[in-house]
Amino acid sequence: MQVYLNGEFMEADKAHISAMDRGFLFGDGIYEVTRVVNGNPFRLDDHLARMDHGLQALGIELSPDERARIPQLHLDLLEKNKLTEGQATIYLQVSRGTAFPRTHAFPDPAVKPTLFMTAAPFKPFTELHAKGITAITISDVRWSRCNLKTVNLLPNVLATNEAKKAGVGTALMVRDGVITESPNANVFGVIDGVLYTYPVSHYILNGITRMTVVEMARDLGIPLCEVAVRDTDLSRLSELFVSGTTTDVQPIVTLDGAPVGDGKRGPVAKALQDELLKRFEQGH
Repeated sequence: MQVYLNGEFMEADKAHISAMDRGFLFGDGIYEVTRVVNGNPFRLDDHLARMDHGLQALGIELSPDERARIPQLHLDLLEKNKLTEGQATIYLQVSRGTAFPRTHAFPDPAVKPTLFMTAAPFKPFTELHAKGITAITISDVRWSRCNLKTVNLLPNVLATNEAKKAGVGTALMVRDGVITESPNANVFGVIDGVLYTYPVSHYILNGITRMTVVEMARDLGIPLCEVAVRDTDLSRLSELFVSGTTTDVQPIVTLDGAPVGDGKRGPVAKALQDELLKRFEQGH
């Protein structure tokens, strides 16, 4: 497998990053995962706009030339890995770079950021999209800048592990009595025919697929309210689903051991799944 690291394409086993890299030592960096359909990175401009926002918020500066190359690097990486047909994902990570000695303060003067990219084949979870998954609720113990897609993912890892230990498909995180996110996706719920989702804020990542679902709901005439679902309203849900780059629109049919609605994928999730497939095929 060919990867990209700091200006060069190389075999994955040849790619080495210094142990003094701040991404390794501090989680000092951001990342993006982009879905690819038949060689076309889906909504790449939106992913890179979010990347730019994250880099700016963390004070990490790519050179103008390196930043300008990133869209083409996605295409080159797909070509080198023979992933121009079918589906794939591209992972991009930017850390602040390598600095010595280890210190919490940003390097002064600034060091060159580390830019790393990989591509891999991807198979959608089509069966689970139809039958849905189970989930549990857990406390959201993440920091209050969840809107930045940083590589500090330990709370997400622990939440995913809690779901795995419970024998369910995912966990929904609860902060101050409301559902925020799953470890790797945004959350939507339907109550009395209205689609609800946590509003854009520092407490969630505004997912690219979330943005797409919001647009699709409006285009399809589905009533939408960007207000979080409270834990006290869970019994009123007729549908519940998550959205993400690798989850697409994924129905949750059982939560904390109780069925959601009639315990099956609902019509809102189905309509959004169908529309998302169309947009994948159209490339936008």
